[in-house]
Amino acid sequence: MNFAAVFPGQGSQSVGMLKELSDTHSAIRDTFNEAADVLSTDYWQLAQNGPAEGLADTRVTQPLMFISDIAIWRALQQAGMPSPTVVAGHSLGEFAALVACGALPFVDGLSLVKRRAEIMASAVPEGEGGMAALIGMDDDDVIKVCADTTGDRISEAANFNAPGQVAISGHFDALEKTVALAKERGARKAIMLAVSVANHSSLMKQAGEQLVALIDDISWNNPAIPIVQNAQASAPADLTALLDSLRSHVFSPVYWTQSVQTMKSTYDVASVLEVGPGKVLCGLGKRIDRSLPHLPTESPDALQAALDAIAVSA
Repeated sequence: MNFAAVFPGQGSQSVGMLKELSDTHSAIRDTFNEAADVLSTDYWQLAQNGPAEGLADTRVTQPLMFISDIAIWRALQQAGMPSPTVVAGHSLGEFAALVACGALPFVDGLSLVKRRAEIMASAVPEGEGGMAALIGMDDDDVIKVCADTTGDRISEAANFNAPGQVAISGHFDALEKTVALAKERGARKAIMLAVSVANHSSLMKQAGEQLVALIDDISWNNPAIPIVQNAQASAPADLTALLDSLRSHVFSPVYWTQSVQTMKSTYDVASVLEVGPGKVLCGLGKRIDRSLPHLPTESPDALQAALDAIAVSA
């Protein structure tokens, strides 16, 4: 059966995550131990003990989620998962997808993601940047309301997560104006998010430029599995195109709705495995296409159920 493996990004972390899986799949702790050797930080203890506020710091969240995604990917492989037809990752999750498809060595990914987090955290002065969520508005209406509140201060559509669910990003004060105007224009819900980084906005342009040198210093491989990238919602034609997209990833929008639609239409996937903690992408998947099953893998029972579902449909 054709299936996709998708990897979540920031926002799926929680204190105590993966503990159950670690008891039944040795790949979980092995992956965290390998990461600790490379980064000299015990992210397993951070994940298990928290506090939640600490895990929400992007400098912690990004490497933690990257490690967690790959740990579950390896647990699935250890349990006999066949190769997926296509992979993708939401925002930060794209880096885990790059490892899964064979383009990025895990060790290089660890260092790259850690530096990405540090660079992004310092890209905008403390308290200046942020994100908000607009629910119940068409994509075009979100783009318009952002344009109508952007001047010297930036408010931009950043994550097209599902129909009627878009995250915006930019300067905190501009976002507040956008949230207020969106409510006036009929948004069902418009709220500021507990995010202090202006992810996937033009405010990350300088951060992206700093990351280019790090990206270009890695020995990349041609993907062994097609990868649908965020910025184009399509698979690159070759490694050159893949790296071009990745160089602008941090300041380009995430077209997740279109990415899921591409995986179904182009690769004929019949189900989608969310390879990582939580069920955020499963929730978005229901909004994007209810006919396309999204299967979580965050616990032993869920992971086995996902493998069983693939085997039954094969």
